[in-house]
Amino acid sequence: MTIDLPPQIRQRTVAKARTLLEALPFMREHHGKVIVVKYGGAAMDTVGLASSFAEDVALLQSAGVTAVVVHGGGPQVTDLSERLGIETMFVDGLRVTDAATLDVATMVLAGKLNTEVVASLVAGGVRAVGLSGVDGGLLLARKQSGPDLGFVGEVVHVNADVLRTLTRERFVPVVASIAVDETTGQSYNVNADVVASQLAIELGAEKLVFINDVPGLIGPTGDLLSELSSAQCAELLAQPGVVGGGMIPKLESAVAALAADVGRVHFVDGRVEHSLVLELFTPEGVGTMVTPDVRGPQP
Repeated sequence: MTIDLPPQIRQRTVAKARTLLEALPFMREHHGKVIVVKYGGAAMDTVGLASSFAEDVALLQSAGVTAVVVHGGGPQVTDLSERLGIETMFVDGLRVTDAATLDVATMVLAGKLNTEVVASLVAGGVRAVGLSGVDGGLLLARKQSGPDLGFVGEVVHVNADVLRTLTRERFVPVVASIAVDETTGQSYNVNADVVASQLAIELGAEKLVFINDVPGLIGPTGDLLSELSSAQCAELLAQPGVVGGGMIPKLESAVAALAADVGRVHFVDGRVEHSLVLELFTPEGVGTMVTPDVRGPQP
């Protein structure tokens, strides 16, 4: 039966209500859960989208989600290094960090960018608090094993109580990926993708979301992969030439998080307005979702 709407109620107004109701099951699914968001350095450069990201985080909080933000800043570190005449080098997507580069990374990540991300979130109504892995011994690290990349660290311990103290009071922590050696006090540059994965594992996060400047994961044929398993991620990493540069630590971090019982990992395009909400609260999503491998029955 068709009911004529009163003139003051337009069809598009009813359509908005239907959209909200479609999002309701997804909001219920995420209520009370922890979601760690890696906010990528390249996506952060897109003009006008900082307010969109802030609105998304505010909506997550309103839906009862505990949000933790880890931000990158690789392009900004590279830009300042070049202006200062400091050479930039990468090995498998990881920045070679000498003493001068570490100074630049600390200034950019724990200083300028962290303040800017916090300011944009606060302007969007989010009670954000900025910190680095040095604060409260949040991220304890040692020099990374393997190829000598200088002052690049690997996380050996996460003091998640620092974050739990903030989130318990409804603050949103915004973490810059600088860590510290507990014994010597030496600071280390740590890949932000790895930090986000480690925090998601330690906090028992339901989801880990990587926001960057690509549509999602691209397969060997050049098509966007909307959904794949952790094992399929590992297969992509094993195929020569399919995954390169900064995507290597992202995929490795995704596989590590899923192996440690993080529920899902998402890759979304931060250049799309409200991409975070679209990925989490709509049935279609806008990026790539990576799921854990199906485990057989236990004996």
